[in-house]
Amino acid sequence: MSLPTPYYLIHERKLLKNLKLIKYIRDHSGAKCLLALKCFSTWSVFPLMRDYIDGSTSSSLYEARLGREKLGKEVHAYSVAFTQDEVKQVSQYADKIIFNSISQLKRYQNVAGSLEIGLRINPQISFSHFDLADPARKFSRLGVVDKKLLSSVKASISGLMFHFNCENDNFINFSSSIDFISRVYTDLLKEVKWVSLGGGICFTKKGYPIKKFTKLLKDFSDKFKVKVYLEPGEAIVAQSAELVTKVLDIVRNQADIAIVDSSTEAHMLDLLVYQTQAKINKSGKGKFKYMITGRSCLAGDVFGTYRFKSRLKVGTIIKISDVAGYTMVKKNWFNGLSMPSIVIKRKNGSLDLIRRFKYKDFLESLS
Repeated sequence: MSLPTPYYLIHERKLLKNLKLIKYIRDHSGAKCLLALKCFSTWSVFPLMRDYIDGSTSSSLYEARLGREKLGKEVHAYSVAFTQDEVKQVSQYADKIIFNSISQLKRYQNVAGSLEIGLRINPQISFSHFDLADPARKFSRLGVVDKKLLSSVKASISGLMFHFNCENDNFINFSSSIDFISRVYTDLLKEVKWVSLGGGICFTKKGYPIKKFTKLLKDFSDKFKVKVYLEPGEAIVAQSAELVTKVLDIVRNQADIAIVDSSTEAHMLDLLVYQTQAKINKSGKGKFKYMITGRSCLAGDVFGTYRFKSRLKVGTIIKISDVAGYTMVKKNWFNGLSMPSIVIKRKNGSLDLIRRFKYKDFLESLS
């Protein structure tokens, strides 16, 4: 199948590799795994994922509804701040609702109906590489800090959420964090039914000590007699997708600059947000050096600088790897650029064009 670029290409076989590892973790630790929809919401691959995960966790009403309608199974609803109407609507889709603050808990616990109620705790520790994404940063609004206030509402909650990791691939750091939580929140942990340890734990990364990880989760669960939840996003979809682009022009300004038919601002926003470079697997130690850039009007629309074994030319295909997480959920219509199509490479090798965005989509996203 000949497909016009740009497009996001999701590989089912690569996704399945992560999913099988998650099944191992679930089977050997007893923990449940919920897909973090804030990271990845491309529901066309949910049928493949459904047998390997326990449900979804959301950060908004719309994500909670998507999780119920497209994935099913268990749904956790969290928001930094709910409105009363959102809590009423969420109760139609979720099994558990997690409040970010004690004030929200007190205000809406009676509106939540029969939902199990949880509370997000800020243990004031994290191992984030970026202050922007650090839930324990100074003046963080994410979760309850005051331990004394927690005792006043413990009768109203059945679970706790500790979401304090961001791209943490260091097991020793994670283990020490669990020891800290176990020690500091002992009394509270003994009184709840379930604990979510959030996402941001890179346990599908090559070399991660899975057996030690599963034992740690099981020991924590057994110690406090709680059901443990994980909320992986990127850990589920890592290395499972790429953004396929094409070189439209090559210009020279003290360096060779290749302009592709995509954009960081519109199609890989996190590269700009965190000032990181895109991953291009087939570049390396070649002698031909190019800056790969996007075609938006943003001067800093740059994917990165790479070396290739042969010269690039107009029409050369450039594949940017590991793009599943926080890309499709953040894509936008900046400059009115053509939004990448979504394509799935099925397990049998066939390509399935799931969605092609057209002018009508651009038109109807505005008013």
